[in-house]
Amino acid sequence: MSAARQTAGTPSIFPYAKWGPLVRHLARQYRAASPFPHLHLAPFLEPDVAHVMAADFPEAQSAEWIRYKHGNENKLGLNQRMLFPPSIRAVVDELNSPPFLAWLSELTGMPNLIADPSLDGGGLHQVQRGGFLNVHTDFSVHHYRSNWQRRVNLILYLTPDWRDEWGGALEFWDPRMKERASQYFPRLNHAVIFNTDSQSLHGFPDAIRCPENVSRRSLALYYYTSSPETRPVVQATTYRARPQDGWLKSALIRLDTRAVNFYSKAKRHFRFSDRVASRLLELASHLTSRSRRKPS
Repeated sequence: MSAARQTAGTPSIFPYAKWGPLVRHLARQYRAASPFPHLHLAPFLEPDVAHVMAADFPEAQSAEWIRYKHGNENKLGLNQRMLFPPSIRAVVDELNSPPFLAWLSELTGMPNLIADPSLDGGGLHQVQRGGFLNVHTDFSVHHYRSNWQRRVNLILYLTPDWRDEWGGALEFWDPRMKERASQYFPRLNHAVIFNTDSQSLHGFPDAIRCPENVSRRSLALYYYTSSPETRPVVQATTYRARPQDGWLKSALIRLDTRAVNFYSKAKRHFRFSDRVASRLLELASHLTSRSRRKPS
């Protein structure tokens, strides 16, 4: 009997009775997916749970949101579990629990996956009108645990009634960045699980066109493996240009990638949080806007 079937988590949150017996079949789909192993599942959680999460999702006006705003992305993030509403905390805890990790390990073929209680780079994300995330591969090692190699991403979408014409689909690109291989729109209670490595190019590079009172909302959880004997190769988030982006945008993407690489090294060395960088970016933006308003 598989590990996923031997354990039982909280069935009122994640439907183990539904996804557990299918895990071997889903694992074959996962491995066979192109351009890299991945799986799209819907409805992922029990429907009532997802609807409550969507209703409880924190508004963007909260000062606790981290502003990830630079040349390659424009989004908001919140990774402090203590600030999540109880409904979202319960889901995070379930998707980081031993029963779910057993199911996920069997699905992906990666034994002994580790959940990240600090939600480094993950947690709640939302993207407002005009926001985007250029195609990229993810940072390869946890910023505060040098022997944790990042292996799997899980993204659960939480925006009710998302319309495809607004854009915002998660795009997967081939390793040579010649073409988009697949895409998944951010519909409520749809989840995408995928390997994350130097080949897993993904993003939503076109600015989303949702109304001002709507945002693209999601919960992102990242999973790791640990090898105490060896340290994995450290790579920062690396952004890539698409064929249609042109030479100028491509050059700006490369330039900003270098800045992100420098930031990632500093974060790893000095162990500061993304909130520090967010505050500095906000301060710089405020000072810039003040200087522009100042009469000559």
